[in-house]
Amino acid sequence: MTETFDMAVDFRATMSRLATGVSVISTRSGSTPIGMTASAVSALSLDPLQLLVCIGNHLYTRTAIAEHGRFAVNVLGEDSEHLARNFAASKPDKFAGVETVDDHGVPVLKDAIAAVVCDVAEAIPGGDHTIFVGEVRYCVHKVECRPLLHFAGGFSMLQAPQ
Repeated sequence: MTETFDMAVDFRATMSRLATGVSVISTRSGSTPIGMTASAVSALSLDPLQLLVCIGNHLYTRTAIAEHGRFAVNVLGEDSEHLARNFAASKPDKFAGVETVDDHGVPVLKDAIAAVVCDVAEAIPGGDHTIFVGEVRYCVHKVECRPLLHFAGGFSMLQAPQ
């Protein structure tokens, strides 16, 4: 067991060196908005338009996405660390004081630099996570924005090109 634990610690530390964008995954449970901070998000296909998100099986967001059948990926900008921390925290109402647009059946963050609304096409087991393949139903982005990054356990910003 120690060898497996040590390898998991090493793997986590190793993967923390992969800089990733930071997103808030949002959905609904009935009429209640549900959300979490995530970095395991990726474009998947252009035909059909698909992306994927990986959600821990122990998280309520995973259950809510599976039941609701729709989710949004809200890409955070460099000035949105407060949103990343808010949605990473365990608290009853993560949406308190957060402006959203609800035109697509799930909350989309007004402060996101990009957002993609998806219907669940597939839910694939992936160890202690579920890989949700999303069929894109709506997408929008802001021009001239830079993303919030996650690297080595902390938040960072992309430096402007020189």
